[in-house]
Amino acid sequence: MVLRIASLAERPEMYDAVTGMADTWPEFIRNDLVGNAHYGRIARELPEYVLFAEDEGGEVVAHAYSVPFALGDEGPGALPARGWDEVLVRAFGDLRQGVAPDTVSAISIVVAPHAQGTGLSARMLSAMRDNARAKGFGEVVAPVRPSAKHREPWTAMEEYAFRTREDGLPHDPWLRVHVRAGGRIEAVAPASMTVAASLDEWREWTGLPFDKEGRVAVPGALVPVHCEPALGYAVYVEPNVWVRHAL
Repeated sequence: MVLRIASLAERPEMYDAVTGMADTWPEFIRNDLVGNAHYGRIARELPEYVLFAEDEGGEVVAHAYSVPFALGDEGPGALPARGWDEVLVRAFGDLRQGVAPDTVSAISIVVAPHAQGTGLSARMLSAMRDNARAKGFGEVVAPVRPSAKHREPWTAMEEYAFRTREDGLPHDPWLRVHVRAGGRIEAVAPASMTVAASLDEWREWTGLPFDKEGRVAVPGALVPVHCEPALGYAVYVEPNVWVRHAL
């Protein structure tokens, strides 16, 4: 596939095509309040950190979002436990307050459904790394959502994240892409994303009854959702895996 990769800063006329590209996120993921508040701001306020791939016919087939933020003097090994959510909050807090960023964090790499399985995710990760390097940054960090973890919702992320194949590469396909690109698995972000909602909302999103107390396995979820029928709510706390890419 012949691709043209550019940023929204270079091609602002592609804003609607990029932000409107189809994806395969589970419905409950779209209802993380931090994501709802900040994810859409990246394309509007940080277009130089939104990359997209356009095929020969001019169709957007993948995009990669990242944000600059100040990791500061926390240093290696001190990446935030609240992962994806915290990076988004901090990035836009730094932008508002005029704090100079020192690190770039990946936020998402999304491939259009019909183009999945063609190696586009690795190409977009490489483009994201190149973009950060060109802007003078020395590393990219990524709160990675392992692509096959949803098949093992009852397995602890601490075990899953560091599981390897016979060749020493990660068991998970998306973590494997990161390691092949030069990334190093750093730690688990135990509370990277939180979705708290009423039982009616969870029923609408998943089609499940949510009528019993305890943990509920939900299609697409990396870990079970905690259900409290007597209190009328359920909470999903998603762990991600921090990967550090030196540039």
